Amino acid sequence: MKKLIIALIAIIVLIFAYNQYKEYQRFHPDNFNYKSSENIDLEYYNQDVVYSYFEAVQALNGFANMQWNVNEINVKSPEDDDESTTFVVNEYRKKLAKVKYYEAKLEASKQLKDEGLTNDLIKLKLEGNNTKPDSNAIFKSKIKSMYAANPKVRLGEKSAFIYEVQKLLVKKGFDLELDGVYHTITRNAIIEFEKKRNLFPDGNLDVLTLDALLD
Repeated sequence: MKKLIIALIAIIVLIFAYNQYKEYQRFHPDNFNYKSSENIDLEYYNQDVVYSYFEAVQALNGFANMQWNVNEINVKSPEDDDESTTFVVNEYRKKLAKVKYYEAKLEASKQLKDEGLTNDLIKLKLEGNNTKPDSNAIFKSKIKSMYAANPKVRLGEKSAFIYEVQKLLVKKGFDLELDGVYHTITRNAIIEFEKKRNLFPDGNLDVLTLDALLD
């Protein structure tokens, strides 16, 4: 009988400890806090938005933790529906909406930058300016982004960027095969182009040569 009682007590203690652990896990900051998105543009053209986003996340988490620790209200899954709980939950939702508002802006900007747009073009697009972004300006922005990702072009290298450079050279009157390979013929065409534009004729693609090609 004594062994049975001890076994029952042990089971009760284990159940209690498990429930306490689950409760701890449920409201531990690593599990309970809202986590900021990893897919946002930290170099957003308006840095006030970036600051406001992280400030809003901190305010949201601080509010949620305070309500649990002080008032024992779970703002995510409230157990009661009394007036005070409803008010707290609505306040949490307002703060969450603010976070989502900033987050949507920064995620949209990140996606546009992944597509090659610059901060200036993103500002024009996201602020709802009636002036439609110039497709040529968008194209130039994408080419410059491709260059920035790999500014050192080597002889024999093949890439989409070199293919676009060859297209630009053809538009300037050079007879080239569009194969995306940085052959000697492509390098020589760049040298001739640099001579015509009074640039240093080394056949290397630099910012000045690229700007002249995009002109």
